[in-house]
Amino acid sequence: MDSKDKRTQKNKHFITSLEFALQGIRTVFKEERNMRTHVFMGIIAIIMGFVFQLAISEWLWLLLVIFLVLVIEIINTVFENVVDMVTDFHFHPIGKKIKDMAAGAVLLTTGFAVIVGLLLFVPKIWQILKGFL
Repeated sequence: MDSKDKRTQKNKHFITSLEFALQGIRTVFKEERNMRTHVFMGIIAIIMGFVFQLAISEWLWLLLVIFLVLVIEIINTVFENVVDMVTDFHFHPIGKKIKDMAAGAVLLTTGFAVIVGLLLFVPKIWQILKGFL
């Protein structure tokens, strides 16, 4: 096999991996209400970013927390699915601990996102309100 064949094979694997990853994102979006809520809130935050004309550094913080919440929600869903698979959907105290800890990670990350959102948008909203007072 020459180097050209290796590149073709490698690209094929990359595309296949990409397709699997996209299918995973579609699955979590389709099956998890919280993921849809996080995506919706992220879109709202991005729209607000355009409305308030965020600076590049503010955009970086906003996009960081949006994607961090989405990634942690995906990881939470993975933990939930693995626990359900291993326990065959029967209650197990260790399974509960795992699910609770993963949900806690989502809660902490979402709290961080809210704090960043408040720091970014409250001063801008306050400036607008001061103009009316």
